Amino acid sequence: TECVSGCVCPQGLYDDGRGGCVERKDCPCVHNNQWYSSGQKIAVDCNTCTCQKGVWSCTEYTCYGTCTIYGSGHYITFDGKFYDFDGNCEYVATQDFCGDKNSSGSFSIITENVPCGTTGVTCSKAIKIFLGKTELKLENKDYQEVQRDVGDDVQYWNRTVGLYLVIEASNGVMLIWDKKTTVFIKMTPDYKGKVCGLCGNFDDKTSNDFTTRNGLQEGNALKFGNSWKQSPTCPDVTYEVKPCDMKPHRRSWAQKECSIIKSQVFQICHSKVNPNPFYDACVHDACSCDSGGDCECFCSAVAAYAQECIKAEACVFWRTPDIC
Repeated sequence: TECVSGCVCPQGLYDDGRGGCVERKDCPCVHNNQWYSSGQKIAVDCNTCTCQKGVWSCTEYTCYGTCTIYGSGHYITFDGKFYDFDGNCEYVATQDFCGDKNSSGSFSIITENVPCGTTGVTCSKAIKIFLGKTELKLENKDYQEVQRDVGDDVQYWNRTVGLYLVIEASNGVMLIWDKKTTVFIKMTPDYKGKVCGLCGNFDDKTSNDFTTRNGLQEGNALKFGNSWKQSPTCPDVTYEVKPCDMKPHRRSWAQKECSIIKSQVFQICHSKVNPNPFYDACVHDACSCDSGGDCECFCSAVAAYAQECIKAEACVFWRTPDIC
């Protein structure tokens, strides 16, 4: 729609929307309110799109899915649904043992949540990964391996990348841990629609992500989350904790600190990734972490937004000597 002929350009040429007149083959393309010239390429997730005569032409690879768990109970499912769930127990983050009697399954990832601060919100303290007969436990900035008697052999590799520990398994599952409260779980498209847990079912639809352990659709995050607890003796979560209401004196500090997400620093990303849910999660965490670790909670929340920005090709250098 931007490349139009009209009385502003000589016959046969088109107004390119930027004050120039171009031939049809040189019409630009628009993505996220930015202009791209013909022939320019951009990356969208794992695909490359090329601007051709004003229209985008994209490769059609299926991409890895990513589920993010960070801070005090914030979840972004494989299909991109945001929700909060604060439970003090072990929960199934994702697994491929999903209801079908014949599904033997090859992996399960469990998150152990414990209170962080005095307001009752919980953070992920430890992650357990079951890969065939291998069990890995990630805790206290380190991980240990336990061999069990049952299960297949699933190979895995580990490496450290910057702040993160990366565990990559031969079955197409990858886990990235910041050694604190943030976990990214990635998996190949082969698992689409075949996984279940707090990370949803990875079928490209957010509407059915709240599927409980017994296969029912829930509208409520608390009932959905409670169904995935590992131990029946843990109490159910019955209400949503609002730490800023309980600690009103922390609210203005939290809003001031977290305003970086909505500030000029991240401006390049705002049109690509909506900052509002990340800002709300940041304020929630900054209010709740009141027994030490205040900055760690705030930094994890901002880093989660920065990570989504990087996926959308908006690199932001936000850490400074004063901030995180």
